[in-house]
Amino acid sequence: MKQAVAVVILNWNGLDLLKEFLPEVAKYSKKANVYVADNASTDASVEFVHSHFPNIKIIQNKVNGGYAKGYNDALAGLTEDIFILLNSDVKVTPNWLLPILKIFKKDENIAAIQPKILDYKKPTHFEYAGAAGGFIDKIGYPYCRGRIFDHLEEDTGQYDDEIEIFWASGACLAIKRDKYLEVGKLDEDYFAHQEEIDICWRLYNHGYKVVYTPDSVIYHMGGATLNSMNPKKTFLNFRNSLFNLIKNVPSNKIISVLFLRMVLDGIAAFKFLFELKFSHFLAVFQAHMSFYMQLNKFLKKRKKLPQKENYYTKISVVCRNYGLGQKKFSDL
Repeated sequence: MKQAVAVVILNWNGLDLLKEFLPEVAKYSKKANVYVADNASTDASVEFVHSHFPNIKIIQNKVNGGYAKGYNDALAGLTEDIFILLNSDVKVTPNWLLPILKIFKKDENIAAIQPKILDYKKPTHFEYAGAAGGFIDKIGYPYCRGRIFDHLEEDTGQYDDEIEIFWASGACLAIKRDKYLEVGKLDEDYFAHQEEIDICWRLYNHGYKVVYTPDSVIYHMGGATLNSMNPKKTFLNFRNSLFNLIKNVPSNKIISVLFLRMVLDGIAAFKFLFELKFSHFLAVFQAHMSFYMQLNKFLKKRKKLPQKENYYTKISVVCRNYGLGQKKFSDL
């Protein structure tokens, strides 16, 4: 059965990115309907798409609600069977769509797929946001094949196998429309960062699979909207990681996991302080305050969601990375 596909690019004041990356998306996505979902940009992004890509449809969101709300608003009016959420700073390659569509057809239980993500600025290496597929450790730290914390591996074909993963990167997230709706869309309280881990976790808890394919390759610039030096990114990553835990970790583990994360977050905060990164130290503190202020809301969400055992790999990437110096996925 033929599958209708929507490639949806979320844009916010990304004129330069659209100029650089949109031509190849249009060229190599003939089997899909391509949309630019604009998050209330104030630059000439919309005018550029109108004038240079008349066949690309524009969805104009009323506000900049970040990644989660931006995509939820944009996808609300679409009826295609498969949504591909594609960052505006991604270079696609010829035939990048075909492997994704083939995998969806072969197993009804596959809900989401991620391609191989390489670094646009250093194409020989994996890119931070997803690399060769995401996993999570026993205390909720996300990591990837090809990326442990900030260490990025060179791509030598070591991860050229199609496997089931735990989470797929939001840089290029292919997801079935019916599964996206079934598990409750993206969580808009996240604004941005780690909401793709949350939705993949919910897919897992509902019994669905997330898959990585090396046969589809993209190149991600990364940090084009919010780079790693920005304390707002630190704030969102620390807070939203706690949101992921409170929503999805099973009841018999939630207290111990949260306690350990609180301790490790405190250590991370003081590490920032000793490195004289005062704004990042403050961002960790603010992340915890925001988490506590929204705790009741997230506990109510938790009650409505299934939690499933064995969500994690039985290691601590913190101990392996910082204690034992294991910086490659293959070392773990």
